[in-house]
Parts: sequence; C-alpha cells; structure tokens
Amino acid sequence: MASNKAWDKIFRDYGINNHDFDKGPFELSANQIKKSCQTFMETADKEPRILCKQDTRSDRPAVFVKKGLFILPKKNGIYYILKGEGYVDVPDITTPIENYTSKLDFELESSKIGDSEMQFLDFAYANSLIRTFMNDPSLVLTIRGRKYTPPFSFNVGINSLNTESVQTEVDAGYEGKNSIVLIEAKNFSATDVIIRQLYYPFRQWSENTSKKVYTIFFEKRVINNENIFYIWQFEFTDAKNYNSIKPVKSGRYRIINV
Repeated sequence: MASNKAWDKIFRDYGINNHDFDKGPFELSANQIKKSCQTFMETADKEPRILCKQDTRSDRPAVFVKKGLFILPKKNGIYYILKGEGYVDVPDITTPIENYTSKLDFELESSKIGDSEMQFLDFAYANSLIRTFMNDPSLVLTIRGRKYTPPFSFNVGINSLNTESVQTEVDAGYEGKNSIVLIEAKNFSATDVIIRQLYYPFRQWSENTSKKVYTIFFEKRVINNENIFYIWQFEFTDAKNYNSIKPVKSGRYRIINV
C-alpha cells in the first residue's frame, strides 16, 4: 500500500482535502510530492514513483479509499487525482482446466529456470497458446519495453482528461496480419487491476497503428504443483471512455508436451 503518512501530508500541504472532486480532478506534480515528503527518511515515503504506484484497489492509501479517489498520469511527472472507478475486477475462472497440447515437438528446458511473469508468458507464446487463444496463427512478438504515448484525450466519469508522453510498458505485444495483441502479465492471483495498465497501451497502439488492438491479462498460477495459465481478454467498447472496459472471454490451460 502507498504510504498513508506521506499522502496525508501531501493532501494537507496542497489543500487537496478541500478540493471538490465532483467538479474535476486535482493535478499534482512529482516535484510537489518530493517537496512535501522531503523530511521523510524511508524511500517508500518520499519517492513519487512508489507513492503513485497504486496498481490495485488495496494499494491505495487510506485518504484515497475514504474519498473514492485514484491516480492517473497526465504526462511524466504530472498526475491527475480524480474521483471515480479506476479499477476493473479480474473475474475468477472456474471453468475446467483445459489440456492444451504444445505445438512444439521438443520440451523447453530453459523454461524451468526462474519464476518471472515474463518467462511464463514467453513459454505460453512459444508453445502457441497465445496464438490459439486469440485464434490468430499469424501473431509474432514485436512489442516489448518502455515507450511513450502520443497525445490523446479520454473520459473517466465526469472528467475529461488529456494526456501525452506517458511512459508505458507492456509485458509483450504481438502483431498479426490484422491485429495487435497487448498483454499485461502477473505472477500472482489478482482480483482487480488499475484500468490504466490496459487502457494507456490500448490507446497508444490504437493511435500508432491501423490494426485492431486487443488487450489481454495473463497469469501463471500453481495448482496441485502444476503451472496453470490463466488468460482473460478485455475490450473497450468506447475507445475514448476509460470505464467502457469489459471482459470478453477467458480460459485456463495446462500445457502438455507429447
């Protein structure tokens, strides 16, 4: 969770407690955060990057929870604090685990070394599980690493926002003949996630390509000592509406080598 004492001080120092969030967001800079928290000793109590990383509802400080707030980047070093629903539930998948037969004719021994979400996502892709889930055999890995968004505008509830040059990073992006597939991967069981992690890359690549952009949430879970791969597809029914996200399909898979 982001530091309660740091955010309490930031809200006092800049009069955020008196701001009317029903009329619009409050803009806050990283420099203001640093200035307000400069006397704190712990890095987690004064580093803007850590304080503004609120990837799940439970990561929010108490003052955000009390007032129904969440935080979004406007551009690097500038943030919106706003009222509304910033997160989307990740529904549990209760359908039976599907046996998926790898398209490879050999076993990937290197996949047994390490335990990162990137490693398991690469394993799922190498075995063609991602292509099969998306029903697109043409997908190839083309997007990885940090990039910056072009300018775009969007709505969150009553708020009309503008953003540009926000740093994004997808765990993997695949391009096919007619589509782009962007994946946010986790190595733990998530019950919700901030929509920004899906929405900003979605808008970025919708602006930068003429192809249809799909957003995927991916997890590796261990069930009965087996690695099971969970995949959800989300879509935005209105590209300019942050809250238009909805789940489309999902599945969980056991990868089998024969």
